[in-house]
Amino acid sequence: MIRLAAVGDLHFSDDSEGRLRPHLEAAVGQIDVLLLAGDLTYRGLPQEARVLVRELRGLPFPVIAVLGNHDYHHGREAEIATILSSDGISVLEGECVTLTVGGAPLVIAGVKGFGGGFAGACATEFGEPQVKAFAAEARRSADSLREALLSASDGGFRVALLHYAPVEGTLLGEHPGRWPFLGSYLLARAIDDGGAMLALHGHAHAGSPEAVTPGGVPVRNVAQPVIRRPFAIIEVGAAQEVVLGPREGEAEPQP
Repeated sequence: MIRLAAVGDLHFSDDSEGRLRPHLEAAVGQIDVLLLAGDLTYRGLPQEARVLVRELRGLPFPVIAVLGNHDYHHGREAEIATILSSDGISVLEGECVTLTVGGAPLVIAGVKGFGGGFAGACATEFGEPQVKAFAAEARRSADSLREALLSASDGGFRVALLHYAPVEGTLLGEHPGRWPFLGSYLLARAIDDGGAMLALHGHAHAGSPEAVTPGGVPVRNVAQPVIRRPFAIIEVGAAQEVVLGPREGEAEPQP
């Protein structure tokens, strides 16, 4: 089994140092890869990214991330991505990486994603330019995720790493009026078309932890306010099984 640690919506700021590192160090030996599902910073400022980099530096496992809407707030998302990648963190936006973990291939395809809504209540590329631009961004994001998944060589366990939600099921608990701004059904189509075996996202702080795509792919909302822990542990295997870690109130695995 491959053990993924996953969390989104860390919202690191100037005073966040020490909030994550001790938990990661305590779990060394239980984690093969750390996946960060966007909103890594609070206000999208480079100095916030530097705090997170210090928190993650020198860990004995790969760290792979996508950015979130908070990371774009000040228009400095490229600088934030550079700060992270310069310290060895893989920041994905329409790309994939393939790792070998315990002799088995693991493919991570990542994209921030975008809103747009879900079947029967979604934006379309029609009408005013602003509406068409909003809907087009959702389509482009989903297309890039599909292409990233399909670009990976055959074999291996494929994970889609997102910030925005691909299904309505993990938005339950959020006000339905917010759903078009929290995700898009086009992302689920890309996940199914691209052969992903697991999808992880954040963004929906009041959402639900688990759902599936129309094609039956497990989806996990790993936003920190949802998992209520520093990170979730998810075990995946070559036979496409997915074992989710303990929920709030259950015991954490011990080192």
